[in-house]
Amino acid sequence: MPQPDHYTDPSDRAPDRNVQAGAAGETGVLLVNLGTPEAPTARALRPYLAEFLSDRRVIDYPRWRWWPILQVILAIRPRRSAHAYARIWTEAGSPLRVLSEALAGALQAELAGQARVALAMRYGAPSVAAAIAGLQAAGVRRLLVLPLYPQFSATSTGSVIDAVADALKQLRWPPELRLINDYHDDPAHVEALARRIERWWETHGRGDKLLLSFHGIPERYVRLGDPYLAQCQATTARLRERLGLDETQLLLSFQSRVGREPWLQPYTDATVRRLAGEGVQRLDVACPGFAVDCLETLEEIAMQNRDFFLAAGGQEVRYIPALNDSPEQVASLAAIVRRHAQGWPGFAPADRRPLP
Repeated sequence: MPQPDHYTDPSDRAPDRNVQAGAAGETGVLLVNLGTPEAPTARALRPYLAEFLSDRRVIDYPRWRWWPILQVILAIRPRRSAHAYARIWTEAGSPLRVLSEALAGALQAELAGQARVALAMRYGAPSVAAAIAGLQAAGVRRLLVLPLYPQFSATSTGSVIDAVADALKQLRWPPELRLINDYHDDPAHVEALARRIERWWETHGRGDKLLLSFHGIPERYVRLGDPYLAQCQATTARLRERLGLDETQLLLSFQSRVGREPWLQPYTDATVRRLAGEGVQRLDVACPGFAVDCLETLEEIAMQNRDFFLAAGGQEVRYIPALNDSPEQVASLAAIVRRHAQGWPGFAPADRRPLP
């Protein structure tokens, strides 16, 4: 019988030679981001898009329906996407990869002596399985997984959970596992976002309005129970309160929709056009759903939607960068890690008071 790509026959598995029975081992923190192609070329984009768009968490259509559509997409989209990636690619490589590595390095420095930090990509390299295998080989026996998605969606964090489960199935002695579901309303995270915006305003002045643009998902996914919309709304409400703005000053929208079915609304591209038509001249845009800057922020927002705004009569779109490897983000993520790792060696003891 054919087996899935990740399947390994148990008889062919090498033993976990670097894991000794009874060893206390280290604590590992695995950061997981979406991923990136290896180069801004159609040839590099095709396998990356194939892996991403074949994920049933992302596209849940029946295989018989989706497979022929996917083949058409893979014949056309790699070239278009390569052009978009080329607009933001740096000498160091993909911004998402470079900035994620910088964040992982900064978090490792912050957690020195407490945990070993590794970075994985859900699609592309380094894979979740490879990163977990590397941590296992280094002696990690307790693993805390932190997907770099502040708001939970089955399409993002849910997919990371799948990948972690698949990787652990291949290990003879899997580590103890904890997973952070989301941190959309974590006070330290919201404070980090607010400070990023305020400091940007101190340097560049304040625009007429502030738009928060989150990645969209199909409306149908929310009806099926995905909490993503409610968590995006909660992040927006916390930021409104912290910044002292009302609903006319700080707006919410959703970007990156594909296909014909309805996605979460209002759409970002329609919103920037509407605002320009209403006389807004300077529009500030932040993307609190992205831990680090990437194609969706640097090209889709700062370039594409800027052009939509200008064409509709606006004067300037000012994109406020993501938290990236800022001290605020590093401190907030370290606090989240320490809270979720309570009770493990090197971390504060868990509350062991008896239940009432």
